[in-house]
Amino acid sequence: MTQSLMKAAAVQMVATPQPEENMLAARRLIGQAAQQGAQLVLLPEYWPIMGMKESDKVAHAERTDDGPIQAFMSGLAREHGIWLIGGTLPMAAAEPGKVLNTLMVYNPAGERVIRYDKIHLFNFTRGDESYDEARTIVPGSSVTTFEAPVGRVGLSVCYDLRFPELYRAMGDCALIVVPAAFTHTTGKAHWELLLRARAVENQCYVLAAAQGGQHVNGRRTWGHSMLIDPWGEIKAELPEGEGIVVGDIDVHHVQRVRDSLPALRHRRM
Repeated sequence: MTQSLMKAAAVQMVATPQPEENMLAARRLIGQAAQQGAQLVLLPEYWPIMGMKESDKVAHAERTDDGPIQAFMSGLAREHGIWLIGGTLPMAAAEPGKVLNTLMVYNPAGERVIRYDKIHLFNFTRGDESYDEARTIVPGSSVTTFEAPVGRVGLSVCYDLRFPELYRAMGDCALIVVPAAFTHTTGKAHWELLLRARAVENQCYVLAAAQGGQHVNGRRTWGHSMLIDPWGEIKAELPEGEGIVVGDIDVHHVQRVRDSLPALRHRRM
């Protein structure tokens, strides 16, 4: 059944190399979101583990519907009766020594609805700062959406944000989600700019859940989890540290924006 209004929350974390610690933090923050009335909750990228080195996550890779991380997410979705979009977790890949960086979606009954494997892999070098996800991650290939009570939700992860063609391929979405672990360097320069652009050009809500702070492994992530409306206005934001942002997904507001400025109907290619 379609509903016109849905409260959504993004969880911001500062994940550690210990999955048990991260699960405790996620449980607490998801509980806070549910207490504030959130019906849909988004976790950040790499929420179960931010290892001391990139390869640490490989040891925690799970297979579909089999593993403690997935059981944890399913159980919390069922416990709170929410749609839980599980940031990303490492999933087994065919290539030895690598994983898929996977987003799982669970419905209020705790059932897995769909999975999305991150397509675009981050690569950045500036001075002593260097990242190359392709060393430990196999890219996905399928554009993925699912139907929530407020309409279609488009799934993307972090570096995907820089590729607008991905979002066009999703079709007519009421909401786009972006779990992320943006670096402080790239986040300061481009995070808000790109998120607001995706909201404006697709005339839909964008909910972004970030890692946000100084991690045990020395990495610093940008944070600034936020909810942005179809006009590009930031409705809620958390600069840094653990916490949640909460706001409404209003289908009528999406339609008002599209009626007043029918840019999506004006497309020529």
